[in-house]
Amino acid sequence: MKNFLMTGLALLALSGTAWAQGPVSGQVTDARTGSALPGATILLDGTVVGTTDATGAFLMPAVPPGAHVLRISFLGYTALEQRVQGQPREQRVSPALQPGGVLTGEALVTASRANERTATAYTNVSKQEVAQRNFGQDLPYLLDQTPSVIVNSDAGAGVGYTDIRIRGTSNTGINMTINGVPLNDPESHGSFLVNLPDLASSINSIQVQRGVGTSQNGGAAFGASINISTLEMRPEAYGETQNTYGSFNTWKNNVSFGTGLLNGHFTMDGRLSRIASDGYMNRASSDLKSYYLSAGYQQKNTLLKFITFSGREKTYQAWNGVPEPAITGNRQLLQQFIDNGELSEVDAARVLQEGRRYSYYTYDNQTDNYQQNHYQLHLSQGLGQDWNLGAALHLTRGFGYYESYRANRKLANYGLANVVLGDTTIKRTNLIDRKWLDNYFYGGTFALNYQPQANDKLQATVGGAWNRFLNDHYGEVIWAQYTSNGSMRHRYYFNDATKTDYNAYARATWQVLPRLGVYGDVQVRHIKYQIDGIEDDQNNVTTRASYTFFNPKAGATFAVGTGQQLYASYAVGQREPVRADFTDRPAGDQTAKAERLHDYEAGYRFSQPALSLLGTNTAVRFEANYFYMRYRNQLVATGQLNDVGTALRTNVARSYRTGLELTGFVSAQDKISLSSTLTLSRNRILNYRDVTYNANYEPVVADQARTTTVSYSPSTISAHTLEGQPLKGLRVALLYKTVSRQYLDNSTSEDRRIKPYQVMDLRLRYTIRPVVVKEIELGVLVNNVLNRNYVANGYTYGYPDTTGEQQTFNWYFPQATRNFLASVGVKF
Repeated sequence: MKNFLMTGLALLALSGTAWAQGPVSGQVTDARTGSALPGATILLDGTVVGTTDATGAFLMPAVPPGAHVLRISFLGYTALEQRVQGQPREQRVSPALQPGGVLTGEALVTASRANERTATAYTNVSKQEVAQRNFGQDLPYLLDQTPSVIVNSDAGAGVGYTDIRIRGTSNTGINMTINGVPLNDPESHGSFLVNLPDLASSINSIQVQRGVGTSQNGGAAFGASINISTLEMRPEAYGETQNTYGSFNTWKNNVSFGTGLLNGHFTMDGRLSRIASDGYMNRASSDLKSYYLSAGYQQKNTLLKFITFSGREKTYQAWNGVPEPAITGNRQLLQQFIDNGELSEVDAARVLQEGRRYSYYTYDNQTDNYQQNHYQLHLSQGLGQDWNLGAALHLTRGFGYYESYRANRKLANYGLANVVLGDTTIKRTNLIDRKWLDNYFYGGTFALNYQPQANDKLQATVGGAWNRFLNDHYGEVIWAQYTSNGSMRHRYYFNDATKTDYNAYARATWQVLPRLGVYGDVQVRHIKYQIDGIEDDQNNVTTRASYTFFNPKAGATFAVGTGQQLYASYAVGQREPVRADFTDRPAGDQTAKAERLHDYEAGYRFSQPALSLLGTNTAVRFEANYFYMRYRNQLVATGQLNDVGTALRTNVARSYRTGLELTGFVSAQDKISLSSTLTLSRNRILNYRDVTYNANYEPVVADQARTTTVSYSPSTISAHTLEGQPLKGLRVALLYKTVSRQYLDNSTSEDRRIKPYQVMDLRLRYTIRPVVVKEIELGVLVNNVLNRNYVANGYTYGYPDTTGEQQTFNWYFPQATRNFLASVGVKF
């Protein structure tokens, strides 16, 4: 806490002049009759920021400086757009909508997201905010300043494989959708954003919901949901290009275009991107390519939009991490790694030479190669004055492989016969294998929305989805020193998986009294999962599993006064185990069980756009959210990984996460703008028993049960952003992040932990508007300004040595020291 307070004071002292962010308010009416239009959608720069209340009024507490497009749409009326200029003073507009017009995708966005009526904790990230943070790093790094979030990168610099945790929950517990279509892999529950490089350049808005949140398609949210929208309609033609170069030979190049609205009905938008980086870690390169294309048709009551996007990635495998002695320089610990076979003498010499940038692999094509193609067809149909239907069909096609060099492997483990040469029998060989995935994910979603125009006291949605996932897993030997009875592309294992998932839900908000609103939500979800075949260790992994979950949610909101709200909610989330929980169970573990979460949330929101403080006109926002997440059979990380870097997990009968999330924003006229988040939490497993191994490598369960801390769950997370505009067109931001100690497993051992870290970044963006083009923007991002040596992730395992003494082996993922990214963006 002391560091947090000192950091806040330091940021205030550095502020100089800052970024003015004043409020914009107004009332939306019918241009013919002058009557109010409740429930109209308000967008700023293409991002939904709210809807009008029963009197047609709306308020945006803080609009950043510069020119913005305010768009107001309402079913049955022509959407209205007008320019607003961010300034410290309050601005009031009086938009009047003309009857007629066409249906847009905004109804699809608002229907699937949380708002102030749903009594949940959420953060909206606008298109402008995404663009400010986007220098080519993966999407988790663009969300790093949102509450309760921590991120890390295998390669150390945010390009390639990255991960995000929210409230201590990994991305396997974060429900992620793109335009309402599930993104999480149905088998692993993970969202591998490395497969969608530069997706951020096509994002219109993001909503991060913490806790169970509102019902959506896909797996249950066990820590958070990330709802991504690319359903933007830009009425004017445009062309843009963004180009970035930085440390570790990092490049980002893209070009985007749009036709605008043609003949009042047709639109087309597209993007081509390439991102490449050598990575901070040695031999941790990434070569990423992607495209995005959408084509839409819209008229008065109908919107039809086809969207396709794809990513192709080739990354040198860095998931193995760095052994602890490379971080500490401890020669004794290094010798322990050698003695126990964790490192060879040759590798140990490289540890001393490469230090914290050490890479375990040296084979020149030790790479992950994968391509993922997405196809979505969206329909939004107005049904009279008060109803609209949103529906989507989707197909995701994924295929690719890991290529690895394997030394001294048993021929029998690859289905190969021993080689007999005279009196010599050769049982082992060096070889190169490829582990393949070949899958299809397809299905449909729908949502029927009731949004009355005359009275917005009651709003309701009924929806659901049906999805199927087909995945082939197989391995091939493409080269071997001793080929035995094998042939080129010898297949040594194969298993296939089929997973069917369907759900139905209904939710409603009802404004019972002018100050009191209630929210209800029920979801029924059914999953059927089967695996047939053998895994790479030649074990039979045939599995049959079926689950039916009932997930209710309820909440209430109460308006204390102008700009003040109390809220509380209760939600149940349940989800099935992932594939690795069935196929890679740690020794001694029982069959994986489904998880159940009871989520209690309560909070207070305060928003005042124009307070008079210290003689200045000050905008203030504040939110305090308390959460208590009580789990049954939570699957928690053991600290170990399988042979492709997936965390191994085990069920714990009873556990909980509880804490307080504080978020605040202050803009004192044109003097200072500061936003901060602070999460204080307690994450515990009850009646936990450690598992160790004896000299015969048999599991030994501790006699005494105890309360312990959940792995990878820091008790304190904070993020702070200070922004200023010392010159016209120049924006300067300091971003500061703190994360407290984390444990690599559930033992709460000080020998198995990630040390606390604090990181500061500096961002500058300078915009000019010459005559020849619409806009040129120059940007610089300096990461880790203070040049800290820190790690953000790791794993651990142990076993007894020859004397029977338990040994611990930690591996870490060091993050880059001071580095930079510089960008040039041009808009035509």
